[in-house]
Amino acid sequence: MTDIKIEEKWQKKWQKSKLFQSNPDNREKLFLTVAYPYPSGAMHVGHGRTYTVPDVYARFKRMQGYNVLFPMGWHVTGAPVIGIAKRIGRRDPWTLDIYQNVHKVPEDELNKFTDPHYIVKYFSEEYHNVMTQLGFSIDWRREFTTIDPHYQKFITWQFEKLNQKGLVRRGAHPVKYCPDDENPVGDHDLLEGEGVAINELTLIKFKMGEKYLVAATFRPETLFGATNLWLNPSEEYVKVRSSGEEWVISKKAYHNLLNQKTDLELIEDADAPSLIGQYVENPVTGQQHIILPASFVDPDYATGVVYSVPAHAPADYIALVDLKKDTETLEKYGIKDEVEKIQPIGLIRLKGFGEHPAVEMVEKMGVKSQEDPKLKEATNEMYKLEHAKGVMDEHVTGYSGLRVPEARDAIKDNLLEAGKGDIMHEFAEKPVICRCGTECVVKILDNQWFLKYSDEDWTTTTQNTLSLMKTVPEEIRSNFQYYLNWLHDWACARRIGLGTPLPWDTQWLIEPLSDSTIYMSYYAIAPHLKNIDPEELDEEFFDHVFLDKPTTKTNIPDGMKEEFNYWYPLDWRLSAKDLVGNHLSFHIFHHSAIFPKEKRPRGVVVFGMGLLEGHKMSSSKGNIILLEDAIKIHGADVVRLFLMSSAEPWQDFDWREKEVIGTKKRLEWFSGFAAMVDELHGSQIQLSDFNEAPAVDKAINAWMISQVNQRVRDATLALEGFQTRKALQESLFLFKKDIDHYLHRVDHQLKKEDGHEEITDVLAYVLGIWIRLMAPFTPHACEELWNRHGGQGFVSEAPWPEADLALIDEKVHKGEEIIQGLVDDIREIKKITQSQPEKIHIYLAPKWKWEVLDIAREVGKPDIGRIMGQAIQANVHDNKKELAGFAQKIAREMTKIHYVGWVDEKQLLEDAQGYVARETGAEVVVYHEPTYDPQNKARNALPYKPAIYLE
Repeated sequence: MTDIKIEEKWQKKWQKSKLFQSNPDNREKLFLTVAYPYPSGAMHVGHGRTYTVPDVYARFKRMQGYNVLFPMGWHVTGAPVIGIAKRIGRRDPWTLDIYQNVHKVPEDELNKFTDPHYIVKYFSEEYHNVMTQLGFSIDWRREFTTIDPHYQKFITWQFEKLNQKGLVRRGAHPVKYCPDDENPVGDHDLLEGEGVAINELTLIKFKMGEKYLVAATFRPETLFGATNLWLNPSEEYVKVRSSGEEWVISKKAYHNLLNQKTDLELIEDADAPSLIGQYVENPVTGQQHIILPASFVDPDYATGVVYSVPAHAPADYIALVDLKKDTETLEKYGIKDEVEKIQPIGLIRLKGFGEHPAVEMVEKMGVKSQEDPKLKEATNEMYKLEHAKGVMDEHVTGYSGLRVPEARDAIKDNLLEAGKGDIMHEFAEKPVICRCGTECVVKILDNQWFLKYSDEDWTTTTQNTLSLMKTVPEEIRSNFQYYLNWLHDWACARRIGLGTPLPWDTQWLIEPLSDSTIYMSYYAIAPHLKNIDPEELDEEFFDHVFLDKPTTKTNIPDGMKEEFNYWYPLDWRLSAKDLVGNHLSFHIFHHSAIFPKEKRPRGVVVFGMGLLEGHKMSSSKGNIILLEDAIKIHGADVVRLFLMSSAEPWQDFDWREKEVIGTKKRLEWFSGFAAMVDELHGSQIQLSDFNEAPAVDKAINAWMISQVNQRVRDATLALEGFQTRKALQESLFLFKKDIDHYLHRVDHQLKKEDGHEEITDVLAYVLGIWIRLMAPFTPHACEELWNRHGGQGFVSEAPWPEADLALIDEKVHKGEEIIQGLVDDIREIKKITQSQPEKIHIYLAPKWKWEVLDIAREVGKPDIGRIMGQAIQANVHDNKKELAGFAQKIAREMTKIHYVGWVDEKQLLEDAQGYVARETGAEVVVYHEPTYDPQNKARNALPYKPAIYLE
């Protein structure tokens, strides 16, 4: 049932019935949003996963009886579409190729892409259509773009509020910057480097005659353990003037630093090879350190100069080890004796490590050379451990006993105060590339507008908001706590792009992440704004609607404020895990600043990344599969099913075509199951006749009913926690396995017409539950099956199946486990003895063994003495030797047995006698008393594990 026509049929029916238009009523509400997309290219399967997760959850909660709001808008603020339009206008070959061959834009449409507004219109319409094709239960009345005049008035109001609270300032700050666009850039403006942080490094000035060799570091506290400096003699270095001093740094560092220092002046080239073997002076210890060659030094990172601390930096230690073995380089620079003398100098005490922790870390992780991929992991681990638990050693004068972070700050401050250090900023990772194709730099911008995320009171309020929120997965909470404390002031305005002008300084436009923080509240009122003149949407208007302030205005639509109060606060916000450090944290900051406590967000869910056949998806590299193509090939339900079953939302998922095809077969089996039940029933099942679990006599039928309710229970629990993969494991994959087993068990009965009606009643009951259980995942197929089998209304609104805990019976499960264990044991004996018996004699455990097990469960631990004592006192068995042997056995194995109490094995085996005979190919005889036991096998019979004799 993956027919596109069937899917289109139900999409039209949903639309016509306005099924997903959500209005306030007396039901409990649930409001969830997902990051609105930036429509500058076609939707791919990675986007499909992002937007299917909230749709599955929305559909699930709707079936549970909640009034669910799931809206969608389009984020078009910023410079990316401006850059695309420029590149299309100048007929840039790479851009034309991407849009023609990856995004599949027709030639006549592509020619209109010189207008950035047209790009936005084209792709937002395409997104809307593809989301509809995928069956998303979105309330489209609330759709908007971030450059709509009404929305811009809303953003203006937000920034006026922040400014009134003193949370916006003007000043200098490091930002990601595109030299070509001459504009700061955010993550949405980048081809590469999304989520990359800007780090502050301390510049250390090592005196060398009349000039300074300037190194950059995160860890100025390690200067006391420095042994040498590293330069890359194969790269270009220059001499520059800064504040009257002469510095030696790499040529690439000079070009980067020009964006951060206004007084930097190029003097001349510096001959790097001639510096090798020279000495510099450590600014805190006064010691002399030799300059050594190192190919690992990247001239494009920081200053292209590194000082070496082999006791605490695994990379420095391994580089020193490698250099000591490199006789050719040592002889080339005449440094053999000096290098041989260098030994690590410990300066940080770390519990569990000796004097030189980096040396131990290298040995522990088995790092063999500078090229070993484990080296980076060792370095990161060392840094984290020393940062969290390290204490400065006694010999570190002036700083002994300080924790590493305290020492770091104190030493940095002292270096800056004494003029022996400076500050620079650098990307945490490179490259960072603008969508225009230019490599970005870190630039210090003056007269820039900033949001004061560093404000302590604002941070405290935001942390309090977070403490009341749910985070999925729970472990992401620590990331939020870290980023909320770590966030520096954020450049919130740009000179170019699409967006809302900063209200008090209109030459600036509010940048994309800053206008995307509280827009969830806008969804709640969007339908009411359509017929209002945007100019009427002033501060008083929004203050009344959002903050319940009094008003004299007469243009506020009836019910608008009430609608906002009904839907808010937002219950769940879903977005990518790489946005925790910006967008998702900003979202909590802004709600905390503007809204009262009761209107702040309640929960957040983060997503992992998408892979395609094991490689990272990237539109710019053409490594994507368009969602529209996937739907045409496989059908919407198959796409949804694969996206939800391949990984939990917060894990990375991998689109693999072969596995998608396998998923299609599972869905076809699910659809085919309904036809099979109809056939067994002799006519089409009417689901309304099978709402309740049927009364059954046979244990296997009770097992199926119990199993179904267990699956419903576990799938529901998983979906409550957004565990879509686990929910599908329960709802489809394990469910199918249960049904396969059940059909195999009852196959002979069906053929013999033995208990036929009871079996078909069970299967009809299962069908009604299964269709509803699968409806959030494969809504089109389920609507078709529901409709075909007389279900009331849409399955999308049908009641979610509730697990009847009274029908989940441990003893029933244990009974089926006994039958399957018996069949497996007989097969194993036949295999070992290489025999084909005519008769199989099965001996059941006597009553006294069950009584001993009851005693053992009551004792609750493997105490043979107590078990024996109570068994003798109760006089459960005359043969004390046999009793002792059994007590010892069960004391050892009680935890493995999973004892659920007495099970009527006689009735159980009589019911399954025919099944066991067919499975084993022999006549089966069951004994409650061993009236025939030529090999004395009956004594081996245990509760749950009958004894077997093959004849």
